[in-house]
Amino acid sequence: MTLSISSLEEPGRDCPLCPRLVEFRQGSREKFPDWHNGPVTSFGPKDASFLIVGLAPGLRGANRTARPFTGDYAGDLLYQTLDRFGFSEGTYDSEGKDDLKLVNCRITNAVRCVPPENKPIGAEVKACAPFLQMELAGPRRIVLALGGLAHGAVLSGLGIPKNRFKFGHNAVHQPGAGFTLVNSYHCSRYNTNTGKLTEAMFEDVFDTIRSLLSAP
Repeated sequence: MTLSISSLEEPGRDCPLCPRLVEFRQGSREKFPDWHNGPVTSFGPKDASFLIVGLAPGLRGANRTARPFTGDYAGDLLYQTLDRFGFSEGTYDSEGKDDLKLVNCRITNAVRCVPPENKPIGAEVKACAPFLQMELAGPRRIVLALGGLAHGAVLSGLGIPKNRFKFGHNAVHQPGAGFTLVNSYHCSRYNTNTGKLTEAMFEDVFDTIRSLLSAP
């Protein structure tokens, strides 16, 4: 399967595709008028070989700061790891007020707007699928899905049944779309607090990714 696009596009600030998310977004704008409270655009160079796909913006994270994985614990762990493995340069600040740049890496989410309780529903993943498909159509060699929902969204975006490739931490799949799909448990505080994901486990995934990128 080969995907092709002429440009990468993002949903507009008042994207109307998901009624539940529109209502929640509007409520957040009223409560927190100084926050971003809109679809969160992807971060990193469009021609990056490595794409990270998360779940959705966190209410007090990207929904507040307007940058994926910025402003909450998940971002602290992710950007720390990206720096350690040479995928970023500059200094990360949890408020996004920094000079951070990603190196051959790009970050997006399966769902671009914050969902209630951080739990998007299937219809919202489907509505956002065209934006994810545009990201997958870039010059990717490696795609990292953080969590089962992101894994399923990537496969659905490629038109591949979800049960064809089973999600598993540090699992490596060849979906036949011109890139390798790698899985990791999501780097959320819940997963790290419960021991489902440790920093060492997360770094193991990035060891895998570095090895894959180094291969011919």
